[in-house]
Amino acid sequence: MPRVAGSPAPVPLKPLRIALLGYRSHPFGGGQGVYLHYLSKALVDAGHRVDVISGPPYPRLDPRVRFVPLPSLDLYRNGLGSLRPRHLSSMSNIIEWTSKLTGGFAEPYTFGRRAVKYLRRHGRDYDVIHDNQSLSYGMLELQQLGLPLVTTVHHPITSDQRIALDAAQSWWERVLIRRWHSFIGMQVKVVRKLHNLVTVSETSRQDIARDFGLQPAGINMVHIGIDTDDFRPLPEIPRLPQRLMATCSADAPLKGIRYLIEAYATLLQDWPELELLVVSKPKPGGETEQLIRELGLEQRIRFVSGISTEQMVRHYAEAAIAVVPSVYEGFGLPAGEAMACGVPVVSTNGGALPEVVGNAGIQVPVRDSAALAIAIDTLLRDPQRRALLGRAGRKRILQQFSWQRCAAQMTDYYRAVLQRADG
Repeated sequence: MPRVAGSPAPVPLKPLRIALLGYRSHPFGGGQGVYLHYLSKALVDAGHRVDVISGPPYPRLDPRVRFVPLPSLDLYRNGLGSLRPRHLSSMSNIIEWTSKLTGGFAEPYTFGRRAVKYLRRHGRDYDVIHDNQSLSYGMLELQQLGLPLVTTVHHPITSDQRIALDAAQSWWERVLIRRWHSFIGMQVKVVRKLHNLVTVSETSRQDIARDFGLQPAGINMVHIGIDTDDFRPLPEIPRLPQRLMATCSADAPLKGIRYLIEAYATLLQDWPELELLVVSKPKPGGETEQLIRELGLEQRIRFVSGISTEQMVRHYAEAAIAVVPSVYEGFGLPAGEAMACGVPVVSTNGGALPEVVGNAGIQVPVRDSAALAIAIDTLLRDPQRRALLGRAGRKRILQQFSWQRCAAQMTDYYRAVLQRADG
């Protein structure tokens, strides 16, 4: 609606000062690191000032984003033997070490302690503090200090625990799984007391509400995006008509790589030249390596890890089909990134994957290696359909899942939170 002549021009909204918190944020460590990387960049693009405050492994950030490291022992990379006498001056370090010693995972809790210590001094430098799923007691402390706090919950970790327990093969393995997931007790207590929750998909909103005893209407939903400048088709690179590709954590039951490997073994009977490239690093002697050895696939499956985004996009450009075998996804970044690269996708219907893939890919039931094999075989035999799905996937991501849209919606939510706080 045009402005009436003589009326004052609308006052432009002030850019926000935003602190994004992540207890571990390396983009190759999982979707949470990807989220911090791209959301911080999109918010800076929108004109805001953004600091990322993170424990190790540290994020890779746009140079315009200021990084504030909160060092920890990082025991899952350095090992228990990395403890030194100087570390004993910190209670957070002691908690971290003793928890790892007994099979626990204390990083979310100890990150919360360190974040409170930092933000007691610097919290008033920010308009909004946005926690990326630490769900630690420290976040309640920040809320009690009157700091405007927003929390993203990607999906309830209770889902990971259930799937891991279902996949466990012994009572001792189940004990270890329960011990490692003991931080969930803290998260359940914390999430019920937080005032401003946001999640990344409608599926996650419903699952969070169910598992944490909340009302779905009290959880805001903002779809995350895909960087379609980074993840794009590379038409100059020829596709390999018998190359499958997957991006998934090799030893996390949640990601369903077992079912992809079983499907691949079946497909080799009709497609003896079929290749499988997996962007992941299996644990030495872990279940994935054992399964590959049992099926005699040691020389057939190629794993790559620690690669750059540019290398990943080149791998997508070579792939005939991208496969997402996950049992559950809170959003489904691997599917979205493959689609943005114009690769036809075969995915399960686990979690939020139907929201991302829609009708631009083939979907099969979770935990069904036979259904995966049939869907992949169908596409291998139909190059025209592969091309059609590749174009449809790219179009869907461009229209519905951009980081610019995510940053705009998140900014609106930040301003609504601030308005409620002022009221």
